[in-house]
Amino acid sequence: MGRYAHLAYTDSVRRVQEENGSALVGVRGLAREDEPDPLGPAEASFIASRDGFYLASVSETGWPYVQFRGGPPGFVHVLDERTLAYADVRGNRQYITTGNVRADGRVALFFMDYPRKARLKLFGRARPLPLDEDAGLTRRLVGTRTDGKPERLMTIHVEGISWNCHQHITPRFTEAELDTALEPVRARMAELERQNAELRARLGEG
Repeated sequence: MGRYAHLAYTDSVRRVQEENGSALVGVRGLAREDEPDPLGPAEASFIASRDGFYLASVSETGWPYVQFRGGPPGFVHVLDERTLAYADVRGNRQYITTGNVRADGRVALFFMDYPRKARLKLFGRARPLPLDEDAGLTRRLVGTRTDGKPERLMTIHVEGISWNCHQHITPRFTEAELDTALEPVRARMAELERQNAELRARLGEG
């Protein structure tokens, strides 16, 4: 957390940290060099395993806007240690995020793993690209994406990252995650039902 702290810990934030007895948090974060934080293997693996993320942008009037982007695991591609990209598909056609990043590319992303109570926060600069600007990149990104009509590519140059505390994250599970977790239980129930049927048959014969 080098650049992340330098971007997040503004003077106002530092004053609040000091007021609440956590000044050392700011000191430790700002002691690191103000250089972009690279995405390492742990971050790349985590992002590739996610089926969605929260994306915050800011309008020309200074108002933040947050939306959820979802898709199959791997729809967000880690191109290199400082670049993410995904195929941006048609949604409700408000185009608020797209319009915001044209005016100001600064964005914040939250990648969540609710079952394991893990969260990766990221600051970056987003840039929308036409589908025909880079044919190779387009083929790569549309190969794994959510359903819908691709309208553009979105690349994000990573400035800072931070693994956040797991406190207050309520575990939640997708249908696929529940199926995997319940598979041994279902197998055990099926075996018990089979054994019960055998016992009933034996009792009937007796």
